[in-house]
Amino acid sequence: MANWTRRDVSRDISLGLLASSLWAATPPQFVKLPKKVRLVLLGTLGHVGEVLKPLPQLPEIEVVAYCESDSVELKKILKNTALTKAHAYTDYRKMLDAEKPDIVAVCTSNGDRAEAILACCERKLPFIAEKPFATSLIEYLKVEKKIVDAGIQPGILLPLRFDPPYLAIHKIVQSGAIGEVAQISSQKSYKAGERPAWMQNYKTYGGTIPWIGIHMIDLMRFTSGREFTEVASYQAQVGAPASIGQMENTTGSIFRMDNGGIASLHMDYYRPDSAPTHGDDRIRLAGPKGIVEYLEATGVTLLVEGRNQERVTDLPRQQQVFLDYLDALYNGKKPLISRDDMFRSNRATLAAHQAAVEKRFVAIP
Repeated sequence: MANWTRRDVSRDISLGLLASSLWAATPPQFVKLPKKVRLVLLGTLGHVGEVLKPLPQLPEIEVVAYCESDSVELKKILKNTALTKAHAYTDYRKMLDAEKPDIVAVCTSNGDRAEAILACCERKLPFIAEKPFATSLIEYLKVEKKIVDAGIQPGILLPLRFDPPYLAIHKIVQSGAIGEVAQISSQKSYKAGERPAWMQNYKTYGGTIPWIGIHMIDLMRFTSGREFTEVASYQAQVGAPASIGQMENTTGSIFRMDNGGIASLHMDYYRPDSAPTHGDDRIRLAGPKGIVEYLEATGVTLLVEGRNQERVTDLPRQQQVFLDYLDALYNGKKPLISRDDMFRSNRATLAAHQAAVEKRFVAIP
């Protein structure tokens, strides 16, 4: 039997607690609203399901109207019984003025989103929007200023923050188990599939780094507790099927962190159709005390000095982005994604896209 010191035993106990009790008591997510809420759908693309899925547990919310010009997407969404009594519009400005909603879900194409958010700001309407809030850094900074000037509380559809593996990694890093994060490696790999028309057109798509990169850029910030200060990127379309149109299918970005560390993100649309899942997301965070990482195939694993790699199986409960937003908006609860988080993830993402377009390092404002 090994000769353990008191320090060894203390470390074993602390790591055991880390792998279980830190999040074992995570309560189920439940939100009760203090009044009836009128919701309108300004577009029905992308992650609109994140808004519609929790509605059965939110009797206070009524979808009163929707505006969608894409007939294919509209046909899909009208199967949802929550829209049975909702009014249909072809002009979202008329919808906002006529319906006077309490909340707007902005789920337009990427290219149309900035204008739609500005329409909400002009009317001082709280909104939760698909991401990013614009397709260029210059355009985004104008949108950000309007949000601040309007004094409204925005939300953003970044649901991966609420997934158990990333909540667990966030807790592990916060605990100090791996020390100060000095390097992050991350990946997003998807099947190309048959993409909708708005994604195949670069004007309405806006780029792969803005569309899917923002998910992992936000997760790298969230799990590490670090901010990004500068970025360089590349993007290209190589060997792409006709079904993805003008979408880039390979990208790479490298970020400088605020402590001098390095973070990288590579993405592709090369995942084979025969793969068991649509996506393959990965993240690895390294510090002077150890490494924590997540792969779908192995789950969350933790490796620290003096111990074998261990799989963290006792994860937090799944949370939902729309419930988090509502709880903050109506009940004053601190949100998991703050307004500053939204702003920083948008800035870092669109700076990464600008770096790829202009082929240079770009400072992140």
